[in-house]
Amino acid sequence: MAEGLCAEALLVEDEHGARVVGPVDLRVPDGTVLAVMGASGSGKTSAVLAALDALPPGLVRRAGQVRWQGAPVPAGRAARRWRRASTGVLGQDPASDLHPLRPASALVAEALPGGLRRANAEAVRAALTSLGLDADALWRRRPHELSGGQAQRVALARAVVADPGLLVLDEPTSGLDPATVELLLGVLEQRRGRPGRSTVVITHDRGFADRVADVRLDIGESEPVRGVSTATAGPRDPGGAEVLGLRGVRLTAPDGRELLDEVDLTVGPGEAVAVLGPSGCGKSTLLRSLAGLHPPAAGSFSLGGRPLPARHTDRARETLRAVQLIAQDPAGTLNPAQRVATALARPAMVLRGLTRGQAAAEVPELLERVGLPADTGRALPARLSGGQRQRVAVARALAARPRVLLADEVSSALDAASARTVLDLLDTLRAEEGLAVVMVTHDRRVADRANRVLTLDPEHRGLVPGP
Repeated sequence: MAEGLCAEALLVEDEHGARVVGPVDLRVPDGTVLAVMGASGSGKTSAVLAALDALPPGLVRRAGQVRWQGAPVPAGRAARRWRRASTGVLGQDPASDLHPLRPASALVAEALPGGLRRANAEAVRAALTSLGLDADALWRRRPHELSGGQAQRVALARAVVADPGLLVLDEPTSGLDPATVELLLGVLEQRRGRPGRSTVVITHDRGFADRVADVRLDIGESEPVRGVSTATAGPRDPGGAEVLGLRGVRLTAPDGRELLDEVDLTVGPGEAVAVLGPSGCGKSTLLRSLAGLHPPAAGSFSLGGRPLPARHTDRARETLRAVQLIAQDPAGTLNPAQRVATALARPAMVLRGLTRGQAAAEVPELLERVGLPADTGRALPARLSGGQRQRVAVARALAARPRVLLADEVSSALDAASARTVLDLLDTLRAEEGLAVVMVTHDRRVADRANRVLTLDPEHRGLVPGP
């Protein structure tokens, strides 16, 4: 069996000389799939990026050698040329990697010589279709007109369209419904056993890894998963007055498609409602609408029995504090120039009126509650893993002390232990403070925590009980 990718004794450090990951070996012979696993923050992505000579600023490969098909992988500009010619990569935050002004067809064609020329159009169409996307419907849509799952699949299509020798996928199942995961498995299966084709999958999804991988590499956990004790805490039986209400709500997508028609929903204190449904059906749009970021075409919202303005610009400070959204793409909502401690303190100052010192004093506890060490507060978002950024986004939403939490794929970038920490915390807040939670998810771990599970039915454009 040909060598494929072989990386030996990779050691990654930050600019202060602190070890990030390693020494670690990566070996992916031709025709095989390697699954790189490990806890959030363990260095999975950094190890693989070190092999590609593609580490972000602030990280450096201090040691290690890398070969591709028996030849040394170059560094610097030569490495960039090698990556363009030989690799297809899906990053951890694909939505952030999609040029906001280019349509989906052109984004996929970026990986092909000549871009979106007529000769490449069929390859682009085939790549989109292989991942369950309607190529004609999405051909001219730009990233802001795509759902999170659709953006993920467009980025996946760009990674696979050129049939690269080395395919690297970082958390590829994040935000995908089960049917789409099956399609992805089919795409990867077509590479198995083929000469000159090696695949690396970075994932915390053990079920997916068990099905796709020929070999698994587990990278040790770099941090303890902390969090509040929930031994005696549990979700309260919802009751009492309505916290959040929807009446006759009709939602349309940015391209004019009708997503929801005449939907009614109430959420009580301490209640968790999970919303399931296929990618692109409008689940995230529903949460954005409740947050005041996508006004409905018709209908009304209420908070605690009082009218809730449809636009966030019309909401009073107390109302903004009361309804908090954890977006599906935390990297896109964290200021890249703002340290984590500042990001967590800001909601407490702006929405609760705390002084800078009071808000700063709450930061260590917020980090601990989501299972992150206190020194995370000194980091910039780019220095964090996807799972760490997701937990920072949860902590930032909780810093406002909301009455309603809107959680979009809150576990999508988290390993099992980190997801359990976050879900246990939400259960505790529901039980002790009456926090109402609406969760969009494809994850059964999340849905199983809910008092009610609803499915957004795209055919009838409504919410129906059950998965």
